[in-house]
Amino acid sequence: MSEQYFNFEVEQKERLDLVLTRHLEDFSRSRLQNLITQGNVLVNGQIASKKNSLLEIGDLVQVNVPASRELSEVEAQDIPLTILYEDKDLIIINKPSGLVVHPAPGHPDGTLVNALLAHCQDLRGIGGVERPGIVHRLDRDTTGAMVVAKNDYTHQHLQQQLKEKTARREYWGIVHGSPRITSGTIDQPIGRHRIERKKMAIVAQGGKEAITHWQLKERLGSYSLLNYRLETGRTHQIRVHSSFMGHPIVGDSLYGSGKSPGVKLEGQVLHAWQLSLIHPRTAQELTVTAPPPESFNKLLSLLRLRTVS
Repeated sequence: MSEQYFNFEVEQKERLDLVLTRHLEDFSRSRLQNLITQGNVLVNGQIASKKNSLLEIGDLVQVNVPASRELSEVEAQDIPLTILYEDKDLIIINKPSGLVVHPAPGHPDGTLVNALLAHCQDLRGIGGVERPGIVHRLDRDTTGAMVVAKNDYTHQHLQQQLKEKTARREYWGIVHGSPRITSGTIDQPIGRHRIERKKMAIVAQGGKEAITHWQLKERLGSYSLLNYRLETGRTHQIRVHSSFMGHPIVGDSLYGSGKSPGVKLEGQVLHAWQLSLIHPRTAQELTVTAPPPESFNKLLSLLRLRTVS
């Protein structure tokens, strides 16, 4: 199914989810709820994030339904995976730069899902269409630790951990500039950019809560190495918050200049270096560390050398 757009005017005072249900009868309530939570529904040009928002007569509603395919159409592909941990319930991989997590418009195959379907024979059907076993995502060019569930019980358990913030995700990022202080917390809501739809932005209305804790690890002249800990997991969260604080991630062409200080990069220098969670089956804490890619280490070494000389 190709991408679809719907536009209509509210005819009576009513909750958003009920308005969508009446106008889009071919979509299930859960599908409509996902469209709302994923930022694909706008009311009067503003992203609507709550299904129970009360709409007024004359309000203009825009709905973007992304293209999707049935999972049965997604091909299992023998794409190499760097596995950090695996058992019968879950698998944690070190995702490389350039690997898209799941099929989407412009990326019908060659994704992590395609690779997982070949590696895990019984993965189909876990977690819904097109994203079997996917608990959380990393951007295409963000590298590092990412967990995938192998059964529904594990999938639901891990999602609940993320919701309750008992799972811990930490990232390293090399940024432009040097913060005046050594640590801080950014608490700024994030939503879809009103004009550039591929971007996220800090928004005054209609955004979702987004909290990022950061700590300065190393000053590197005109650059810095920061450690980030996510309290929430919004799309592009670290990249948006880093840009907001005046220190965009090196190599990030969407939220920064995209410039690299002498090392060829495939995208933003952001790496999920550690993932901690409670194993759903054993109830024991599981912590996995992902080695940074060669380009990350090369850039870090170059900046350290420049700082000393």
